[in-house]
Amino acid sequence: MTAGMTLAEAIAALVAEKRAVGYKYDAEAQVLARFEAFSRGQFPGLDTLTEASVQAWIAAARRRGVKAATLQGLAAPVRGLARWLGRRGVAAYLLPMATLPRPVRYVPHIYTDAELAALFAQTDRCHYCSEVPLRHLVMRVLFRTIYACGLRCSEARLLRVGDVDLDTGVLQIRDAKGGKDRQVPVSGALHTRLAGYHAQVAGRPDRGEWFFPGRPTQPLTLGNVERNFRRFLWQARISHGGRGHGPRVHDLRHTFAVNNLRRWFAQGRDVGALLPVLQTYMGHSSVADTDYYLRLTAESYPDITARVQQAIGDVVPPVTAGPRHGH
Repeated sequence: MTAGMTLAEAIAALVAEKRAVGYKYDAEAQVLARFEAFSRGQFPGLDTLTEASVQAWIAAARRRGVKAATLQGLAAPVRGLARWLGRRGVAAYLLPMATLPRPVRYVPHIYTDAELAALFAQTDRCHYCSEVPLRHLVMRVLFRTIYACGLRCSEARLLRVGDVDLDTGVLQIRDAKGGKDRQVPVSGALHTRLAGYHAQVAGRPDRGEWFFPGRPTQPLTLGNVERNFRRFLWQARISHGGRGHGPRVHDLRHTFAVNNLRRWFAQGRDVGALLPVLQTYMGHSSVADTDYYLRLTAESYPDITARVQQAIGDVVPPVTAGPRHGH
């Protein structure tokens, strides 16, 4: 290792570099910390990546029976570390991508208007829970906010009271994907609902600083959101494919994008010119991420396929894979 740098020190330097340019790099840092501990235990004194150490890391994951997507998640940061070391003149084994199975990509579920109505009707019937005392008030607004603003689940559940401007009807989304902030104006109907909800919970000591609290003074956990969502799906008679399948909470974000595009096409709007608007609203890093929804719209609503083709080119390929991670 150059200048006596240990593997742990190299990982710390890589993580610091990633975060300095705006990446959160939290999950990757955890994987690399686990890899360093594994390497230290199985290959004492080794301060780089060898074929033996990396293949042993992958073999250990395979023995645990992890899914292909998880295996990719365990390998990608290690491959990144190998490239980082290589750029600094340190010989490090780079695991070939072809050695790993390709995960089956998820095709988003686009909720029909009837499914959305049934889902939200069930959130309105949510009952009081002593462990999460504001749950019955939170759930009827949380999922509508995710859908109506096209938010990622974490962006909604981690909203603080100060992030919701009820005077202007604007949400402040902080430290989203890529470490970016953005402002999201809400519709008139959602603005009214947010204000009514806030009036009900304002001043409650168990709310803390969170607009959508979970347990007293704590934000909603992802697990809490998912458990409630699955129950609402079941109550709304919307079938679920089981673990690893949909529909998912994140599909509300996909449906928001598709429904906006569908409405613009129906109104005869210049969809190509409006794509950057949707890109900014949803917090995409590039318009290419937003282009995906044009194809998804054509797949979900074949009757407007010709108009989608006119907007984005001669051919609209079928949607056989979901968007990139964190879309």
